[in-house]
Amino acid sequence: MTFKEAGEQLEIIRRGVIDIVREEELLEKLRRSRTENRPLRIKLGLDPTAPDIHIGNAIPVHKLSLFQKLGHTAILIIGDYTAMVGDPAGVNKTRPMLTREGVMANAKTYLDQVGKILDMDKAETVYNSKWFEKMPFSEIIHLASKITVARMLERDDFTRRYSSGTPISLHELLYPLMQGYDSIMIKSDVELGGTDQLFNLLVGRDLQRDWGLKPQVALTTPLLEGTDGQKKMSKSLGNYIGITEDAGQMFGKAMSIKDDLMKKYFLLATDLDDKRIDELLHHDVHPREAKAELAKAIIARYWDTEAAERAAREFDRVFKERKLPEDLPEILLPRNALKDGKIWIVRLLVVGGFAKTNGDARRLVAQGGVSINDEALKDAETEVNITPGMVIKVGKRRFARIGVGD
Repeated sequence: MTFKEAGEQLEIIRRGVIDIVREEELLEKLRRSRTENRPLRIKLGLDPTAPDIHIGNAIPVHKLSLFQKLGHTAILIIGDYTAMVGDPAGVNKTRPMLTREGVMANAKTYLDQVGKILDMDKAETVYNSKWFEKMPFSEIIHLASKITVARMLERDDFTRRYSSGTPISLHELLYPLMQGYDSIMIKSDVELGGTDQLFNLLVGRDLQRDWGLKPQVALTTPLLEGTDGQKKMSKSLGNYIGITEDAGQMFGKAMSIKDDLMKKYFLLATDLDDKRIDELLHHDVHPREAKAELAKAIIARYWDTEAAERAAREFDRVFKERKLPEDLPEILLPRNALKDGKIWIVRLLVVGGFAKTNGDARRLVAQGGVSINDEALKDAETEVNITPGMVIKVGKRRFARIGVGD
C-alpha cells in the first residue's frame, strides 16, 4: 500500500472535524505509518441501543470510511457490553439498562446498515464482550483505580446532574472506563466519535498511557441537528432521516431542513466538494433549488443518483403539480373489517399501517393530518364510506389507494 503524504492526508481528514487531540500526534502517526508502510488502527465504537442508524449517527462512520480509503484499518467495536450500561453522554437521567438479546438484535441491523458506508470485507469487527465477559472483578477494581471521582465529574453531563441533585448510578461512571479499555484491547491509534464523546475518548488516551501504549488521537465530528432545526437528530424525537428509508421519504424530510442548516448538512451529510457547496449556497441560487440539490446528494450517498433524481421528480409531481404519486401503494381492507361498507377512521389508520395504536390514530386526525380524496377529516369518530380506489393521505408525504380484499 502506498500512502499519500502525511500532510495531504491530514488536510483530507480535517474536513468536517471539530477536535483533534493532538493534531501534531496525528501528523506524526501518519508520517510513521507512511515510512513503515503500516496502516493506522482507527477505532469507532457503536453501541447498538436502537435498531437503525440515521444520517447523524453516520457522520463518524463516514469519517472511518475516509480513513479506510486512505489505506488505514477500520475497526468497529460493537459495544454489546457497553450498550447494556448505556452511554450517559448528553442525557440528564440514568438510561434504562438493555437486555443482551435486545442489544444483539440491534447489532445485526447496525452491521447491515454500516455496510452501506464501510467496506466490511476490509474492516475489523469486534464485540467488546470478547474481553468483558472474561474480566474478573479484581480487574474491574484495577481499572476503576485508574481514574478519580473528581476527574469523572469533569464531564459536563455528570457535573450538571450532580449539581442539580439528579441521581448518577455507579455503573454510569464505569462507561468511560469501559470505552477506554476497548482502546487498550485493540491498540487503537485514533478513536472517532461525536463531540459528546470527547471525554470518553480522552479517558482512552489516559488508560493507554497507563498500560504502556502510545496514546490514541481523539478525533470528534459535529453533532447534527434534526430536521426540526433545534435538537440533535434523534429517532425518539422524530426529527431524523434514516439511512435505509426509501428515497422518497428521505427527499421529503430533507426538503424540510431549515435554510440556516443547509451548509452544515451539505458538509456532513453529503459527498459534495467545497466548491460545489459554495456554488449551491451562492445568493444567485434560490434556497429551494439548493435544498433540492441537498436532498438529492443525501439520497445519492446511500442509494444512487438515479434514485435521487426519481425522488426529486416525484416530490415535484406531488407538491408542485398537486398530482398523486406515480407508485401509489394500495391498502387492502379485509371485507369483515367493514360494517355496511363503512370503517371507523381510527381503525382504518391502524389497519393501514399509518398508526400503531388507536391513540396515535386519534392524534393524527385531531392534528388535521388525515384526508380522503382531498377532503380533510377532523373528527376521530368519523365512519368512512369505503369506495374502492379512494385515496387516503396522512401527513404531507404518505399516500395510499384503498381497496377491499376477501
